[in-house]
Amino acid sequence: MTSATAAEPDDAAGEAIVDWYATAARDLPWRTPGVDAWAVLVSEVMLQQTPVARVEPVWREWMDRWPAPADLAATPPGEVIRAWGKLGYPRRALRLREAAAAIAERHGGVVPADVAALEALPGVGTYTARAVACFGYGQRQPVVDTNVRRVVARLVHGQAEAGSARASDLADIAALAPADHDRAVRFSVAVMELGALVCAARTPRCGVCPVRDRCAWRQAGSPAHDGPPRRVQRFAGTDRQVRGRLLDVLRAASEPVDAAALDRAWDEPAQRARCLDSLLTDGLVEQTADGLFRLPS
Repeated sequence: MTSATAAEPDDAAGEAIVDWYATAARDLPWRTPGVDAWAVLVSEVMLQQTPVARVEPVWREWMDRWPAPADLAATPPGEVIRAWGKLGYPRRALRLREAAAAIAERHGGVVPADVAALEALPGVGTYTARAVACFGYGQRQPVVDTNVRRVVARLVHGQAEAGSARASDLADIAALAPADHDRAVRFSVAVMELGALVCAARTPRCGVCPVRDRCAWRQAGSPAHDGPPRRVQRFAGTDRQVRGRLLDVLRAASEPVDAAALDRAWDEPAQRARCLDSLLTDGLVEQTADGLFRLPS
């Protein structure tokens, strides 16, 4: 893959992004001053591959119902899956409950601040651990998600798309952060917001970008992506859709249901059976001794 000569990282770009964020940031509840690390962790898990508009109402419901990790850990998994609703990828709900249990058992019910301790929690990877340390505890941390990687690809490397993850991703974003600690913490969320609102994948709004004059991609004439085409994820007819339909039936039921009720959720028997089997394997559905199906107890 060819690329333009990379622009030299400097904190002036980071300073400009932080200044932009001060007036452009979305008003999201998990960014409210005083929100604790547990609320941040819940938001980060929910936001994985899921739009903000779908997450916000569910996040509010969860924080009202389970304001601390121990509250969620004490809840039956079936209720957690039901409360997850239509956010998608429901295994995240079970992993979040497992993380809550680990926090209650290992850390006295308080979300740890140490990145390594966070990464040791079920379902918490490098990105989520650094996000919680930064946004929940005010630590200076490079936090790299898809939006951030796209900003760095364009601003620093002169490429239209980020491509595969780089070993240098954390160092690249750390080099852009302002020297001041508090502004560096703010930068981590500001650059993420820039990627979401301005440096978008398909329709970048370069005219309003605070670092457009420093952007290596613009300086190179905004060359088109010359790597493999971006994979478009379809949903209709996939196993993801079928699994969701089956879970919809069980979420709506107050009692275990028979196989016929699940049969009505999807017409194709082989795919339906495969998806039901995968839900059972993942612990999202359980079968009773008399052959009925329900959310896990």
